[in-house]
Amino acid sequence: MSETPRTCPHCESSLDKWLVPDGASWDEKYFYVCFNDECSYYQKGWAWMKSQFNQQASYRYMVNPTTGACSPLPVWSDSATREMIIKDDEGGEV
Repeated sequence: MSETPRTCPHCESSLDKWLVPDGASWDEKYFYVCFNDECSYYQKGWAWMKSQFNQQASYRYMVNPTTGACSPLPVWSDSATREMIIKDDEGGEV
């Protein structure tokens, strides 16, 4: 399998390693997620979720490191799920 992408194809920002919450239905321990609030994927998601589902929500670009598959990670605010970003020993993103 080829190496997992580490940049967002929508904004070219680095993806952050994000801890999958306990009790989630995913088998993986972490995903790579774009947390750039200016990302077009994230920005356009607000209007799309409102028009399709009448919800105040959006989504962030996410990559599964096991399969390489990308999918949306639902969020309800700019700060939602940021506490799950995994930092390395020196405080930077992994």
